[in-house]
Amino acid sequence: MNIFSAFVKKEFFHIFRDRRTILILLVMPIVQIILFGFAISVEIQQIRVAFVVSASSPSKTSIQQLARKVDANEICSVTHWYSSVDAVDAAMKKGEIDVAFCFQEKEPHHLQVQMLIDAVNPTIATSESYYLEAIVTDFLRKQQLNTQKSSAVSLIQPSVQMLYNPQMLSAYNFVPGVMGLIFILICTLMTSISIVRETETGTMEILLVSPVRPIYMIFAKMVPYFVISCINLATILLLAYFLLHIPMTGSIISICLLSFLYIFLSLSLGLLISTVVKSQVAAMIGSIMGLMIPVTLLSGMIFPVENMPWALQRVTAIVPARWYISAMRKLMIEGVSITHVSTEIMVLVGMSVFVLLLAFKNFKNRL
Repeated sequence: MNIFSAFVKKEFFHIFRDRRTILILLVMPIVQIILFGFAISVEIQQIRVAFVVSASSPSKTSIQQLARKVDANEICSVTHWYSSVDAVDAAMKKGEIDVAFCFQEKEPHHLQVQMLIDAVNPTIATSESYYLEAIVTDFLRKQQLNTQKSSAVSLIQPSVQMLYNPQMLSAYNFVPGVMGLIFILICTLMTSISIVRETETGTMEILLVSPVRPIYMIFAKMVPYFVISCINLATILLLAYFLLHIPMTGSIISICLLSFLYIFLSLSLGLLISTVVKSQVAAMIGSIMGLMIPVTLLSGMIFPVENMPWALQRVTAIVPARWYISAMRKLMIEGVSITHVSTEIMVLVGMSVFVLLLAFKNFKNRL
């Protein structure tokens, strides 16, 4: 019994002497509880609605009443009015609206309503559909009770059309997210471990005294992982198109260029981690634990960023995967041109330059 107690005491000493172990065992569960409690939300926080109606429509009064009914709801806001349905597609691609009500006069006193919903995220689209249909149904019921049938303009139950993802397939949503997770974990983990291994075994100093400049040596170590990641990219795109039947409506060149930029950023993050840690175990922990949770919870991969509290939404801006996943969904599913994701591209470029410069600065100082 005394021997068993001694071993138990020894294990406790090992745990408390290792700060990384304490961080994982005690701090990480607290962080996870806080993030899961605030970040996970399936509730709709805001629905931006547009109304498409002709200026000469005889039923404009009834449409305005419906618009006031929708706008009076606490999570709905009527943000745009259009005279043509052609403007809806452009507005959705720019992220200005989520839902559009289109009205068409079929016969006197009968107005047909079509609800167009951005279904890139099928979970959110389904909730928006049910929510707005309930508002319209309640409006119709009250209209029939408060007006005379002979003079009332009746609205036919809306027909719903899901744009960009009519089958409501979840693969449309998770494939870009999984791509963002895979690339940042593989590239960062492999690069950081590879460089730390050289330092840990003592071969890094030997390499530095060679005629090759350190900057070339580092880039030479990054090239193989970049090539492997490009192969992974091609494999994922082929599987997404042929196995998961994702349409790939955007330009393949744009998708690849954006992915190359994200891969380079991930490799730079691995280089930065290798300049901070001193062992392969620490590099693995820093790469996996330091990136997996933010990418999974704060990138929009699973849970919409719009549903998070204001403070967490600001934090997500420093997560590279958030910008990559958002841009990939627009390119792959909505089929927009690369100019529509210029904001995401500029953010990723800025992050890449900053991380790479910081990594080289730390690398030179440490060695």
